[in-house]
Amino acid sequence: MTRELATHAPFSQVCDLTELTTTDAETGRYVGVIDAAWTIGSKVHGGTMVAASAAAATRWLTEADASLAQMAPIAASSDFLGAPEPGEVEYAVRIRKKGRQICLADADLIQGGRTLVRTAFTFGHLDVTATRWSDTETDMPAEPDATALEYTPDTPMGKIVHVGQVARVHLDAAWADFARGETGAPRARLWIRPLDGDEADPRVRAAFAMMAADMSPPVPINLGHFGWSPTVQMTTYLRRVPAPGWLRVIATAREVGERMFDEDQLVIDCTGAVVAQSRQLALIPAAR
Repeated sequence: MTRELATHAPFSQVCDLTELTTTDAETGRYVGVIDAAWTIGSKVHGGTMVAASAAAATRWLTEADASLAQMAPIAASSDFLGAPEPGEVEYAVRIRKKGRQICLADADLIQGGRTLVRTAFTFGHLDVTATRWSDTETDMPAEPDATALEYTPDTPMGKIVHVGQVARVHLDAAWADFARGETGAPRARLWIRPLDGDEADPRVRAAFAMMAADMSPPVPINLGHFGWSPTVQMTTYLRRVPAPGWLRVIATAREVGERMFDEDQLVIDCTGAVVAQSRQLALIPAAR
């Protein structure tokens, strides 16, 4: 039986923005709401903030020039200056370059008069045809298997990762050493898909893929490091609009240091195509 999920805060709501009046003709200003369901612990999920900022930047760019309507945010470089509270947030967008192949825009996520996330976006055209070559072969099934750990509100992960209340999220048990009270390599795999209404809209699926590129738990968790791992900087790539269905997220690290660790996340859709990627530098929590 499919578990019923909350529908009051679908991902499309995160990207549903209202334009604000401004006297600065060079800056687009918007207001939106990020529901408490899009949090990990008490903190708004970083990938959600990047995707919401991308929605603001896309709207300002395409409304300023209708000929750019087919462009998408193919790269996002985000600096996290603070952690906003769930609720109302504002966005300020400025265009730095407009071109036929590449456009550049900067977006600030603002709350309480403070810029808390600053993202530099590169806009371009997404891949739409078959992949010419790929080195992303994986033994991860396209859908969660019977051993997968679902993020329900009554599970340990579901109590922390509230995204499981408004999207379907399952952790691959084979890579979740911490869930068995063991230690292992700093890696994680999971499956995620949006609610049915969001899944029908290609624009929302693309934004959801950007969000999913930051969905993995911090991989040092398999080394016994539990707790909030603040992201210092993250770069996200959007490659194509995913096919409807489950997304696979594969997270790995090259090095976990004394204070910092890196984490790469690869997002693959149900057809096997790479739809999004991210690389971040984050601060390691203290060992428990």
